[in-house]
Amino acid sequence: MQDALIRPMTAADVAAAERLSSAAYYELDLRTHQRSWPDPSPRPPERAERWHLRTEHLLRTDPGGCWVAEQGGELVGFATSLTRELMWILGSYAVRPGLQGHGIGRALLDAALHHGRGCLRGMLNASSDPKALRRYALAGFTLHPQLLLWGPVDRSLLPVIEYVREGTDGDRDLMDSLDRRTRGAAHGPDHDVLATELRLVVTDRPTGSGYAYVNQGGAPVVLAASSRRAATALMWEALAASDPQQPVEVGHVSPANGWAVDVAIAARLDVHTRGFLALRGMKEPTPYLPHPTLL
Repeated sequence: MQDALIRPMTAADVAAAERLSSAAYYELDLRTHQRSWPDPSPRPPERAERWHLRTEHLLRTDPGGCWVAEQGGELVGFATSLTRELMWILGSYAVRPGLQGHGIGRALLDAALHHGRGCLRGMLNASSDPKALRRYALAGFTLHPQLLLWGPVDRSLLPVIEYVREGTDGDRDLMDSLDRRTRGAAHGPDHDVLATELRLVVTDRPTGSGYAYVNQGGAPVVLAASSRRAATALMWEALAASDPQQPVEVGHVSPANGWAVDVAIAARLDVHTRGFLALRGMKEPTPYLPHPTLL
């Protein structure tokens, strides 16, 4: 088989990378699906558009962390990564179905890891793909199983939440401070792209502060807080925005964040295991829920 050319990603590669990632992730979801999980589905157009915006954002902030693999002039794999302060993060990573196991994924991951060569910590969300998990373990990452919280929220169970307000640009210093406290690095410029697609809610009290970005389905997509109490209030505020006729999906809950499981049980959500949080040089962030790609 012809060797793949590993080169920096450009803006012209984003559309092809999105299509490849959609196909690769859907194939993986079908292959690793468990009966207790929500049914897998292809990426809808609105999520594809958001994927484009996030990847274009990373090309602006971290061009040295974004790579593609080509064979015969066709894109067959890619990896996007970013560094925030002394943290390296793997954003997105895929190889065309049928071409795994030929060294393409390893070469892409090596190129992305080089972007974080000066970082003290590393973090990524991993699927249950055994080959990818082996690569992360060999790269020095510790794997922590994650939970998926899923189901419709019984609105009769929603508590009264006080002291949570809509967030503004003026909260960014607070949010970056909370990020450093929980995960060891601020989101910094990533707030620009997160704010375009998600609702921001904030609590800032003497007993605890925190913030959460909430999607249209009522799930906290990113959450950082100084206390479990503040984190719990923010998660309830997010769930209150959910449609009672539609299931809400809260993913990427690591074992250290049992407070989120407590909320899920109280809201009568189902609890499943799905995926891993891979960490290098750091403990599990808490109270913290990471973004799927920007973490």
